[in-house]
Amino acid sequence: MDRRLIYNITAQDNDIRIEQFLRRKGYSRQNLVELKKMPSSILVNGIWLHLNEKLHTGDQLVIHIQENESSKLIPPVDMPIDIIYEDEDLIVINKSAGMPIHPSMDNYTNSLANALAYYYKKKELPFIFRCTNRLDRDTSGLTVIAKHMLSSNLLSTMTKNHEIKREYSAIVRGKLKPESGTICAPLSRKPGSIIERYVDFKNGQTAITHYYTELYANGHTLVRLQLETGRTHQIRIHLKYIGFPLIGDYLYNPDMEFINRQALHSCHLSFVHPITGKHMDFTAPLPDDMKRVLSL
Repeated sequence: MDRRLIYNITAQDNDIRIEQFLRRKGYSRQNLVELKKMPSSILVNGIWLHLNEKLHTGDQLVIHIQENESSKLIPPVDMPIDIIYEDEDLIVINKSAGMPIHPSMDNYTNSLANALAYYYKKKELPFIFRCTNRLDRDTSGLTVIAKHMLSSNLLSTMTKNHEIKREYSAIVRGKLKPESGTICAPLSRKPGSIIERYVDFKNGQTAITHYYTELYANGHTLVRLQLETGRTHQIRIHLKYIGFPLIGDYLYNPDMEFINRQALHSCHLSFVHPITGKHMDFTAPLPDDMKRVLSL
């Protein structure tokens, strides 16, 4: 990935070191270490300078990010992907159910990373997979992938600071009661399991989910959920905790009568673009298998 970022220095940043300026812009120490390894990566008025040089009002600072290698352990595989948005810094994808995010021992060639590796190989572009909001294999919907080291760092920081707003659609059996509310139940890894989580008020990490009923149809409730925290399996466990587990959830509620995967869909994402500062807002419609449960 080849990305040039231009900064025009104003009086506010006069007489500070390049390193200080970039740190204020959100560059991590690791970003700066990597930049120093790249040729002509830090240019002030067209001259390649070291990070300890000072900037002055009227200077033009150009940062040239050059990532020429691809992820070595991700084989490119031709698979369909639904690209919602793409620019020089990030890509937003509406992931299908059944597709893992990362390759693993049992899913080495059928992940989103494999599909993107192929997509960029066709474009003859290097590719390093950096996913920001990870979804479970059987959860469908919106996910954001950073396209270079800086956008990856900034998006990760935004995630930690809860600056990426995520909403999900889920289906439960029966009529949800109460119809809306907030679930505050801390979560921990279940003893003896590397996968399962459970509600643990003694040692669990804070987990907060807001929800409301969108629709009741065909004996099921379509629920809209907003996450304040992003714990592993948070929605799946929180809905089970209040007595309305997701249908189709093989791990926590194997009710496969109407759907053969957990009825969970990442339907809405909004955030401020990490580079441009523009407000970004994305929506992915309810997938067909969830529509069929509700007879829509």
